Amino acid sequence: MMMSVGRRAVSDEELLARTPVDPEAFGCFYDRFEAQMLAFFVRATRRADIAADLTAEVFAVALASASSFDPDLGKAGAWLFGIARHELADTWERGRVEGRARRRLGIEPLALTDETIERIEQLGNEAGALQLLDGLPDDQRAAVEGRVLQERDYAELATALRCSEGVVRQRVSRGLRTLRRRLEQAP
Repeated sequence: MMMSVGRRAVSDEELLARTPVDPEAFGCFYDRFEAQMLAFFVRATRRADIAADLTAEVFAVALASASSFDPDLGKAGAWLFGIARHELADTWERGRVEGRARRRLGIEPLALTDETIERIEQLGNEAGALQLLDGLPDDQRAAVEGRVLQERDYAELATALRCSEGVVRQRVSRGLRTLRRRLEQAP
């Protein structure tokens, strides 16, 4: 079994690749994306309990299908949020969180405390600040999200955004400058 030391340097894609032989790798992957996933679902549903159920289901689906993840088709985070969007659409269509993947894996239903619900709601409120990003031009938003929220390096972003590192740096700088101005102007 792999030691946890140094796993921060391991890419999300590598964590998924290691998951079938090292279950702790998926735990690290989960830790990296849990808060983002909860915030995404709180923004989408406005309900902490549903956000928690959807987050659990998404990670169950991801765990069950980690061995089929293909890094040649995209980044692990994008793959995970693709699963999230699919689960959200299914939930809207059915009117409830189905939980099939969790049942298939034998994962018990979530028992949420008031404290947990408050924390999830807080993530949603913090995510409200992320709505400022929506007003940025697409190229700046993608660069700021990638660099600041996902903590990707400039070289990786340049490849993903199909431009030079200098252009990515410029987009991040302009986007952050715009966000700073908006925050200063906010009441």
